[in-house]
Amino acid sequence: MQYGSKKYYKLGSIGKSVPSVQAKLVDVDKDGMGELIVKGPSVMIEYFENKEATKNAISPLGWFYTGDLAKIDEEGYIFICGRKKSVIVLKNGKNIFPEEMENLINRIEGIEESFVFGKQISDDDKDNIKIFAKVVYNEEIVKNAYKVNTEEEIYRAINNEIKQINKLMPTYKGIKGIILSKEPLIKTTTGKIKRNLNLEQVMSQFNK
Repeated sequence: MQYGSKKYYKLGSIGKSVPSVQAKLVDVDKDGMGELIVKGPSVMIEYFENKEATKNAISPLGWFYTGDLAKIDEEGYIFICGRKKSVIVLKNGKNIFPEEMENLINRIEGIEESFVFGKQISDDDKDNIKIFAKVVYNEEIVKNAYKVNTEEEIYRAINNEIKQINKLMPTYKGIKGIILSKEPLIKTTTGKIKRNLNLEQVMSQFNK
């Protein structure tokens, strides 16, 4: 869904809401982030033949709950932080938005796509979660770009690039481990990552 107007631009923002659409945040936290909800004539009326989904997403007053977590600054610029359903909450209460991390990983030369997830690292503490990433790479491009040949060399080269990303962010956001793959991630017909299915897949690899 397109929320912002291209007329207004600010780095990192999707812009301001178009004149015909109202936008605001609900359930705002101490950092000023909340779920973005919108209302207007261009907003959908309902989900096709799915009354339950419509009831869960659209309030009786016509506000559509987008599922996007966002911030809105004093000038009305909207900054999307991530999807409400995919946010990873760490033991210290900090939020990790997989999309943010994936965008950085996907900029690495030779990387086709990635999936960032939280992994419980202590059987005794379900809240002790660290950040991991499954990285899908193009073997030919990686070999040429980093002058590597073996699987071990490929892993080391990509992991070194991940370490450079870690240096750009707070320690709690750091990626603690990676899984390399040449197989595409599981996605919907529209190309969106199916997070639950991909998480099941990677966890099965850890449990082997």
